[in-house]
Amino acid sequence: MTAGARRGQGVEGQAVLLVAGLADLAVSAVGEAAGTVQQWLRRSDGPELARDAQQDLMARGRIALDRIATVPPAHLEVLAQHAVARRAASGGDA
Repeated sequence: MTAGARRGQGVEGQAVLLVAGLADLAVSAVGEAAGTVQQWLRRSDGPELARDAQQDLMARGRIALDRIATVPPAHLEVLAQHAVARRAASGGDA
């Protein structure tokens, strides 16, 4: 495709090029991943490597769930606690 033909394309043409680029990137990433998996399968410490990977993934999952599950305290509750602490510090005359 020439530069002149590319300039004439609209949004649809750009979308097609974007999708084609993403597909090419995905195919190359899958190819690299397959090569990596083949190298891992050839290793003599494969079971230990798989066990370590499983433990790492479980630890990451635990961290992710903890990050999501932790709910910050309610804003008004925090303000009320500060007000109570200020009153107690000033002797209750505020």
